[in-house]
Amino acid sequence: MNPLIDRLRTRTTAFIHDVLTIPVSWLLAYWLRFNLDHIPPEFINGALHSLPWVMLIQGTIYWLFGLYRGVWRFASLPDLVRITKAALAGTALILFVLFIVNRSALVPRSIPVLYFGLQLLLLASPRLIYRWLKDHRLTLSAGQRVLIIGAGRAGEMLVRDLLRDPQQAYVPLGFVDDKLHRQGSEVRGIPIVGATAEIPAIVTRLGIDLLMLAIPSATAREMRRLVEICEHTGLPFRTVPELHGVMRGQVHLSQLRPVSIEDLLGREQITLDWTALQQGLAGRDILITGAGGSIGSELVRQLAVSGAARLILVDNGEFNLYRIALELTETHPEMRFARHLLDITDAPAVTALFHDERPALVFHAAAYKHVPLLQDQVRAAVRNNVTGTRIVAEAAVASGCEHFVLISTDKAVNPTNVMGATKRVAEAICQLYDGQRGCRFITVRFGNVLGSAGSVVPRFQRQIEQGGPVTVTHSEIERFFMTIPEACQLIMQAAAIGEGGEIFVLDMGEPIKIRYLAEQMIRLSGHEPERDIAIIYTGLRPGEKLYEELFYATEELVATRHPKIRVARRGIGLTDDAIALGLDALQAAAVAADAVAMLAAFDLLEIHVPNRAPVLSS
Repeated sequence: MNPLIDRLRTRTTAFIHDVLTIPVSWLLAYWLRFNLDHIPPEFINGALHSLPWVMLIQGTIYWLFGLYRGVWRFASLPDLVRITKAALAGTALILFVLFIVNRSALVPRSIPVLYFGLQLLLLASPRLIYRWLKDHRLTLSAGQRVLIIGAGRAGEMLVRDLLRDPQQAYVPLGFVDDKLHRQGSEVRGIPIVGATAEIPAIVTRLGIDLLMLAIPSATAREMRRLVEICEHTGLPFRTVPELHGVMRGQVHLSQLRPVSIEDLLGREQITLDWTALQQGLAGRDILITGAGGSIGSELVRQLAVSGAARLILVDNGEFNLYRIALELTETHPEMRFARHLLDITDAPAVTALFHDERPALVFHAAAYKHVPLLQDQVRAAVRNNVTGTRIVAEAAVASGCEHFVLISTDKAVNPTNVMGATKRVAEAICQLYDGQRGCRFITVRFGNVLGSAGSVVPRFQRQIEQGGPVTVTHSEIERFFMTIPEACQLIMQAAAIGEGGEIFVLDMGEPIKIRYLAEQMIRLSGHEPERDIAIIYTGLRPGEKLYEELFYATEELVATRHPKIRVARRGIGLTDDAIALGLDALQAAAVAADAVAMLAAFDLLEIHVPNRAPVLSS
């Protein structure tokens, strides 16, 4: 039922009950005045003539004094005080009006006192009895006492499942919700008892054992606020599935899960332009390099439902390639695909692959990305991230590919490390080859993704499982984060709207301090930072920045038709000949394993790696 209708129904029922107590109290007061005996006719007629005034005045006072803000299920001392004030004010006003109307004729002096007392009795007793019955029923149940946060559709489906549970493992006592029009009403008989800010007080008052978050549409900022409130109660808390699960009606007791770090750092559901996606991706053969990696495998999953005619999976990791191919077979048996176990630096193999497969689109996700490791593995970083990208780009152009999409990183902006420098060169490669033989090159640049292989989240999880300490490089270091599915959806959207030569910058939201990330992961594991698990600051690693950037100050950012994607118009500030010369020098230095020459080649490309000391070993 609509919450507003439900609220009106509940308040109307309570108001009707209270209005009916007015004539009962008024006439019963006369009967008591005459010792429960025969009431003289003139007095009974006077009582009946006065009754319309009494009902009008007393009913109005009830409404004005807010007797219907409270919920019967939780009637308490404040409600009793409100009833007393309303009954007293109503009695006084009735006496005043009747005195003006008929000089209070046939109203004995004891009637106001008796009427006032009967009003208290008839208004308060049903409320207190109703609460006692509810509490008595809940006391008999052995289930955990639950407070549900959010009285919307997800909360309604959740409480429905809780009430149907034959084991009664959980007993819903109330909802909290910040929407004012919902407060004071009921959802499936369970009252909405206040706002989220009142959770600590409500928990104490109702003896709550467990909190259930039922706001799947909450933003990351809102989730962080709610989780902080829940943590202050010291109680365990669970959450429902994501918004798309609610829209399919999939909110059940069995789907409750602990709050994850993705809930706190992820963002609202992305709205995709499916028309553009269908036009750009449907019916095409699409090749994905690094198809078994974190980004590559999610791209495969997303592309499998985009209408692609065929997927071509490329990876140099045997197990990763096997795993994503097996998953694709199980989840999309109708999907046509090919898998190729090869290294993108193997030019003859890559050339033959493109010649045979003739893909229309390429998503180039294969890359080495671990910043500290690559600082002293310069040759490997250059060969994979630079030479490999150039080989794939040349093969794409030669085979008549329509689109080439490079997956880049925020570390390519003003790079201070080898990994960022190589990815910046990869962006230059896209600039160099864009438009050749009709192949349009597009770069998509974004920050960290949650849960990717080698990222900070799995490392923190492992350290927490081992009892700590959790190691953070610097107390002020911060990074941009988004979930892997969100990143891949925006990559696909950028590919669909790109015309060639663009560097698309994804909206990463607000940067998150890594210290906060560590603290929240510790709390979500049921521990307290510093008390149960220590956080140790180890100092910045070679090539590591305190703050990442998503674009250069000189880049012109332009909005696109998707609100979460912008385009940086300026690329590498070099001519194509200068880029080609720098690439040749860099690749020659890599073949010769000459780290000094490689750094000099970076300089030729106007990419300066300031932290050179750890880089010199190759």
